[in-house]
Amino acid sequence: MFDDVAAKYDLTNDVLSLGQTRLWRRAVAQALDVAPGERVLDLGAGTATSSLPFAAAGAAVVPCDFSLGMLREGKKRHPELPLTAGDATRLPFADGVFDAVTISFALRNVHDTDAAVREMLRVVRPGGRLVICEFSHPTFRPFRTVYTEYLMRALPPVAKSVSSNPDAYVYLAESIREWPDQRALAGRLRGAGWSAVAWRNLTGGIVALHRAKKADTDGS
Repeated sequence: MFDDVAAKYDLTNDVLSLGQTRLWRRAVAQALDVAPGERVLDLGAGTATSSLPFAAAGAAVVPCDFSLGMLREGKKRHPELPLTAGDATRLPFADGVFDAVTISFALRNVHDTDAAVREMLRVVRPGGRLVICEFSHPTFRPFRTVYTEYLMRALPPVAKSVSSNPDAYVYLAESIREWPDQRALAGRLRGAGWSAVAWRNLTGGIVALHRAKKADTDGS
């Protein structure tokens, strides 16, 4: 499915989010706060657009995605980046090789969420950081109703006008609606072994930014 939408994926996301994706991407970069020389895994990176702020900050970023179509499109646009094919539930990296890991708008598409967050924990060093940016549940109940109506009724026809595979966005709308809320996702991160778990809402809770760290060897 993602292979089929790769060519116009970034454009479609900009249109459907009314330009908010760029603001959300900046929020991720600020939350991860990478330093020059740090090793960063950008999981579910798609065409690697999400990896560019980390590279610009001087980090050694590895964009990783399950979709070969996305990776091919990304390699055409960003040949300088080491785009890597990988399954989030069985990452092709050794233990503790990254200083930080991030995943944006892709965790809900992984068939085993808990396995993925355990794998992310495995590949970061002690003290390493995690930032997850994902669609969530608006906190204001009347707005939540309007948002759900937009997802299920407006999103598919809008996608049809700009996307190379509009049917895929019907699935995406359903996956957003069924995704756990902010508190539930935080609980799953703690259950996988992450510590210092916290979150903040963006755009009224349409998106939530979850942060966590891997405990140091002394348990802190």
